[in-house]
Amino acid sequence: MAESLLGNRNINQLAFVVKDIEAANLAFTRLLGIKKAEPFLTGDSSVSKVTFRGVPTESQSKLAFLNTPTVQFELIEPDKNPGTMREFLDEVGEGIHHIAFDVDSIQKRLPIMEKSGYPALQTGEFTSSDGRYVYVDTLDDHKTLVELLESAEPRVTAWERPEDASIQPLLGTNKVEQLAFVVKDLDAAADAYCKLLGVEKPPIIHSGSSDITNVIYKGKPTEGKSKYMFINTPLIQIELIEPGESPSTWKDHLETYGEGVHHISFVVKDMEAKMKMLEEMGYPVIQTGNFFNGKGRYAYMDTKATFKVIIELLERYDE
Repeated sequence: MAESLLGNRNINQLAFVVKDIEAANLAFTRLLGIKKAEPFLTGDSSVSKVTFRGVPTESQSKLAFLNTPTVQFELIEPDKNPGTMREFLDEVGEGIHHIAFDVDSIQKRLPIMEKSGYPALQTGEFTSSDGRYVYVDTLDDHKTLVELLESAEPRVTAWERPEDASIQPLLGTNKVEQLAFVVKDLDAAADAYCKLLGVEKPPIIHSGSSDITNVIYKGKPTEGKSKYMFINTPLIQIELIEPGESPSTWKDHLETYGEGVHHISFVVKDMEAKMKMLEEMGYPVIQTGNFFNGKGRYAYMDTKATFKVIIELLERYDE
């Protein structure tokens, strides 16, 4: 197994760009059933030293870090000054902006990324501790940006239970199982991720017979043809999906938005009850189906208005 480009395989942060961090913070805190984190404003240019596309900028953002038992959620509300988060919000809208890795040395790892074709997009210094970051432009290959984080001391990412014991995760779990991307070329995307992570390429899985998968999209049966791949990392599984020609949420996403993040997944118990709860909260079902091997089922819920991404519910029959 080859070494990863960043020296480790720990995708430990999912970062969301949002318009209203207070509203997003309340929503995610409720979803995850975690201890509330207060948003804060990053330092001015004398502290943060932000450079975007090689040019210094006065960019500041409000941030909130929400710790779960696995990956950390970062919420980012950018100001109007030039920066990659502002650009994302203006051009794409709210959603997942990047995934992050803690690295031993940016000075050591950035040249490796640049040599691999991933130049620095934005750099800056931490506000509240001794550390720095760099976003590298991996968008074409990995369908999202990758952030390198270098800290003098380990970042605080440990999950803390809320002081109020009655606060529980909305879905019965706050463990994010998967981060899924819709792609045009499964092989190419898989090659890029396997090189980044230093892992062997998993087998391609083809969607099963419609007699088994029983896909319902927007209330109508469909073959929902696709091929996909699961790439394991220590904290979260990456799912890559290349849709076929039959109607599906993946095909619709690709045609409407292009390649990129499609959903995050949670493994739940009593999926019917969780679906009903979300529907009653105003989040309708987009698509349902069974696993290709019949050993479980899934439901995509239209949660983008609140959580900036589709949430997938997974129920496994062998658990």
